[in-house]
Amino acid sequence: MCGIVAMVQLDGTPVDLPLLAHMAAALDHRGPDDEGHVVDDTVGLYHKRLSIIDLKTGQQPMTRRRTTVTFNGEIYNYVELRDDLKRRGRPFQTTSDTEVILAMYEEYGTDFIPALNGMFAFVLYDRNRRRLIAARDHFGIKPLYYHVDDRRVVFASEIKALLRHPDIASVPDREAMRDYLTFQFVLGDATLFAGIRKVQPGHFVELDIDSGALRTVRYWEPRFQVDPHHTEAYFVSEVRRLLEDTASIQMRSDVPVGTYLSGGMDSSIVTRLAAARSRGGLKSFTGVFHEGPEFDESRYAQEVAAACGADLRQIVPTEDDFVDLLPRLIYHMDEPVAGPGLLPQYVVARAAAREVKVVLGGQGGDEIFGGYARYVVAYLEQALKGAIFETNEELEHIVSLTSILPNLPYLRSYVPMLRQFWRGGVFDPMDERYFRLVDRSAGALSLFSEDFRSLYDQREIFARFQGVFNHPDTLSYFNKMTHFDLMASLPALLHVEDRVTMAASLESRVPLLDRRLAELVASIPPVMKFRGGELKYVLKRAARDLLPTSVYERKDKMGFPVPLHLWMRGRGGEFVRDTLLSPTCFTRGLFDRDAIERLTLEDKPFDRRLWGILNLELWYREFVDDANRQSKLACLPTFAAPTITTGA
Repeated sequence: MCGIVAMVQLDGTPVDLPLLAHMAAALDHRGPDDEGHVVDDTVGLYHKRLSIIDLKTGQQPMTRRRTTVTFNGEIYNYVELRDDLKRRGRPFQTTSDTEVILAMYEEYGTDFIPALNGMFAFVLYDRNRRRLIAARDHFGIKPLYYHVDDRRVVFASEIKALLRHPDIASVPDREAMRDYLTFQFVLGDATLFAGIRKVQPGHFVELDIDSGALRTVRYWEPRFQVDPHHTEAYFVSEVRRLLEDTASIQMRSDVPVGTYLSGGMDSSIVTRLAAARSRGGLKSFTGVFHEGPEFDESRYAQEVAAACGADLRQIVPTEDDFVDLLPRLIYHMDEPVAGPGLLPQYVVARAAAREVKVVLGGQGGDEIFGGYARYVVAYLEQALKGAIFETNEELEHIVSLTSILPNLPYLRSYVPMLRQFWRGGVFDPMDERYFRLVDRSAGALSLFSEDFRSLYDQREIFARFQGVFNHPDTLSYFNKMTHFDLMASLPALLHVEDRVTMAASLESRVPLLDRRLAELVASIPPVMKFRGGELKYVLKRAARDLLPTSVYERKDKMGFPVPLHLWMRGRGGEFVRDTLLSPTCFTRGLFDRDAIERLTLEDKPFDRRLWGILNLELWYREFVDDANRQSKLACLPTFAAPTITTGA
């Protein structure tokens, strides 16, 4: 993993190297091993390196002929791509995946980007064509942000690096804040900062340096075009083949590799596959809370580790960690995030980084294979509707009331969701019902001031939700739901995964997020993917022999529950109340003091409203308040004799 910054001065002034270095210094945690820069008059690239592959000759920015790239991530199929390029007569000076990007661009232009199998964000500078290409991987595993004004275009791996530029203001985007209130992430290319955009997953941005023209190109998205010619056995076999292959190529590393192992299905599969390919004893890491069995699934992790001989490390996040680390984590996040799982994720990542430099996890399995309990909730309503009215809205009958009954135990822990979901709008259209399942604003809106509430237009937010949910390829309800989660909510989860691991200078890989897997599963008929309402039906059958019976048959999906309501009774509660009931919080005119005070006094299991409002207030303090903002602009580095490298 690495951190990258790129700047193009559209007004013709030379790039200010000390300023570029100052911005890149905000990314030291992403690349503590090495750094480098290339400045070519009005164009500058800066790189902070975490060395994983080709430790000796993989330094960046890297130049071939008249093209330079600064690259964050890993290209897992770089060996195969390099071999093909060699057969085409392309020579190589290094063994790095970075040089493969440059050689692929020489051979194919921007058409090469979809062929990359990996996690990546890169900025490529083509001197001959006078253009800059900024691309992000298919799923958005690696981040890339940018700011555009009349004088410049600036790119960076994290927003905090952009904010070090004195001309880039730290101003909240109120429309994006309404997205955050609804989904606890921001739709599209917006961020919570006005004037700062993100390159979206599966997209690249092309800048014409001379004219300043900027265009955005979508190069990939999964196509939900059903393949009716194959059997269920064929699809199960192909999923297994790709699982084996993605595990093999993602184990490529010149440094030690470990895994996360929660005890859930996805991390268990990844750990079993990694253990079979590990050159030595595989180290695995899991988080455990001591506050009660409802916060502890380590028995499943222990069973998986024993089955494959992994050396399991148990890490215990504490209430003190919550109080001491959360403000710092808000800094690393750049934006508020959806749930408190980021705290144990960081504590585990920090412990893992002491023993390995790369860790594999199970992110993405729920979105690709359909693993969320809300899918069962949605289809239970569809099955009831079909049974009552003897109709079916879909082209084929996927789930009936009879077939879904054995899978209702998945909903045992989701009674509050069911109550909220069935409170109104029963049997409304699919998009309205799924929006209700993912809308987090219920109750949270009352925590905001009357002025803010008056500007909250749920119809406008719903219309943008529909633009993603009602994709023309997604005819079935199941495909619509998984498509939305893959395209909209997954990048928010990957945002957390990237930041917590990078904060610990640890590279995180997600083998289930392989574009070939996503494309294959998108082509499977929904009746096979969600047979009888069983979550991850195809994945479970493809990996049956990898999973202990206890994990295979689990219906008590836990995620990463945090005992926040228990911590609220002690030091954690003092921290939350000191933050949310302070004069600073209410001088913004954003929140309703009485409503927040009542919320902080409640004693009940985790309330997403409390987490959301706490994150938002801490975010304001870290990134918006003037005192913090000014301190981050100070202390520009000095270069006694600046090294200007053209890379010709």
